[in-house]
Amino acid sequence: MLYSDKVMDHFNNPRNVGVIEDADGVGEVGNPVCGDVMKITIKVDAADRIDDIKFQTLGCGAAIATSSIVTEMARGMTLDDAVSISKQQVADELGGLPPAKMHCSVLATDGLKVAVDDFLVKNGRDPIAGPIKSSDPNFDPHGDEDD
Repeated sequence: MLYSDKVMDHFNNPRNVGVIEDADGVGEVGNPVCGDVMKITIKVDAADRIDDIKFQTLGCGAAIATSSIVTEMARGMTLDDAVSISKQQVADELGGLPPAKMHCSVLATDGLKVAVDDFLVKNGRDPIAGPIKSSDPNFDPHGDEDD
């Protein structure tokens, strides 16, 4: 399995690793089929922009790389824009992912969506992310689902 230089860079030097202790939103997702688990924590500013974001991921190199790149992509975005990040955008930003590893990008975007919705619900607002694919018990992590 060949990975791009950018995937290897984000695996070997992941950005934004850790936990925001006083996070405004927390997203924890996992995939029972492949065993990857991820936690994303966010801080949101008064303009509904992601001011800070950190992750912890237990999984393969692609899971770590997609988590890292999602945190870079989402930082500074509005909540609406952040939940719109697609698995394909994540893969493209990394210079591509092998087909068998595309499910890692779904896990990364789902973790972000859960964190955003957690923030909104905690603040008495309606969630905006929509369905979380990896939480569906029938989710096929190697399937070719649409975004």
